[in-house]
Amino acid sequence: MTDNEKPINFIQQVINNDLEAGAVTKVVTRFPPEPNGYLHIGHAKSICVNFGLAEQYGGGCNLRFDDTNPEKEDDEYVNAIIEDVRWLGFQWQGDICYASNYFDQLYSWAQYLINQNLAYACELNAESMREYRGTLTAAGKNSPFRERPAAESLALLEQMKNGDIDEGRMTLRAKIDMASPNINMRDPVMYRIKKMAHQRTGDTWNIYPSYDFAHGQEDAIEGVSHSICTLEFAANRPLYEWFVANLPLPSQPRQYEFGRLNLNYTVTSKRKLKQLVDEQHVEGWDDPRMPTISGLRRRGVSATAIREFCDSLAVAKTDGVVDMAQFEHFIRDDLNNNARRAMCVIDPLLVTLSNYPTDTGEEFVVPGHPNRDDLGERSLPFAQQIYIDRNDFSEDTTLSRKKFKRLVIGDYVRLRSAYIIRADEVIRDASGKITEIVGSIVPDTVGADAPEGIKARGVIHWVSAADSADCTVKIYDRLFNQAAPDAGEESFLEHINPDSLKVVEGCKVERGLTAAVAGDHYQFEREGYFTRDNKGSELVFNCTIGLRDNWKA
Repeated sequence: MTDNEKPINFIQQVINNDLEAGAVTKVVTRFPPEPNGYLHIGHAKSICVNFGLAEQYGGGCNLRFDDTNPEKEDDEYVNAIIEDVRWLGFQWQGDICYASNYFDQLYSWAQYLINQNLAYACELNAESMREYRGTLTAAGKNSPFRERPAAESLALLEQMKNGDIDEGRMTLRAKIDMASPNINMRDPVMYRIKKMAHQRTGDTWNIYPSYDFAHGQEDAIEGVSHSICTLEFAANRPLYEWFVANLPLPSQPRQYEFGRLNLNYTVTSKRKLKQLVDEQHVEGWDDPRMPTISGLRRRGVSATAIREFCDSLAVAKTDGVVDMAQFEHFIRDDLNNNARRAMCVIDPLLVTLSNYPTDTGEEFVVPGHPNRDDLGERSLPFAQQIYIDRNDFSEDTTLSRKKFKRLVIGDYVRLRSAYIIRADEVIRDASGKITEIVGSIVPDTVGADAPEGIKARGVIHWVSAADSADCTVKIYDRLFNQAAPDAGEESFLEHINPDSLKVVEGCKVERGLTAAVAGDHYQFEREGYFTRDNKGSELVFNCTIGLRDNWKA
């Protein structure tokens, strides 16, 4: 292995061995989300692993929706997931798959297990079933319906399917081992009654298969060779293998688990993310503070940054927590290399240059990116009146040049890609607030050094007063102010960062950015990285990330 080669992970080792032994001829993986919420950054790692392995080995990856619970599922989530996977740059093989495509086949296999004396209709209610199930330290006990004749269970299953039995009155359970140390093997439920329409099958079914019963069989139908999931499903693998071993399946898939991506300063439980949305702590699943892929996209994080971040993480057999700063490093690195430069004055202060002609204007042509000729050029109109940021001016002439490298009354500063100017006086309103600076340019200093005796304190950004555009800027911070917001006894909601969103109206931006579209990336010089919001027709820019990490200890 050369220094530039990455060591292979344990899943790649398994695949290599399977190919060498001829156990598989084509690598087929799958990404199987349940459509009960939007995808988040943790799913992104799973997407990258599954699609990445299929691509590496010249195989295919299926996109399959495990839509076995109509109570929590919705087409909105289906469409959002499809968009996210496609936006990340992946393409599934063949048509999109759905667990609901296989409901008839799964039902036939349930009948097969009953006939093999490996499943039975059980009339224990939920409370009794929990009691009979036992605990982690005490074995369970058999249901009184466990030895029900196959013909009777088959008839009851048909009645369940036809809607003749009330919800909660009966389930279909696999007959495995109530004394198993693995609670998942203690006669798990295969079907439960839910008299609820399904988004794809309508009112056809009154019973729906459990995830554990459906999952492995779906893999087998689709010819999945390596069923890769996250570590919390490790305890379910014996059940996965039991169904595979006891059913006449068209193929024999295997399940492998790797550590999920946990990111600090956020939560990735879909239940908790849904709570944030439902209780309006955020404005929706795509709120730019959310760790959802759609939220990250709206915030301006690129698909490339997400993929490179996920590819940098180990595919290991243990869980771990990744520092948010590591993710943010990939975001900044990507945007620094690819975001066009622009200037936006967030808190505008008018500057009138008294020695610049009122009837004269100039256009300064500057690069779109200092190191990317392929990103073209942009034009900066210049006239007698400009805006600078209020934070870039001070009346305090005692401030040292080292401490304040901006405009000070009676001193000089360079405007980015333009003149050196001096602040001469201030104009105030009736309340005493500064409303305007009267200054002057130093002639012949565009693209040239200052004359002898003049030294600019630093470089500040600006826009033309007449040729700029009004915009709103949304500055985002981490949604939570605790590294592990859901780790304590108190609610994770108590750790929401009250300063996670700041909306600033009345900002001034280069006129060329009126044509900006969502997904374009800009570095607003000296401010941070921004993209146009994808909601509404107003000119709104979302801050993707600051130029520096302000969370460092």
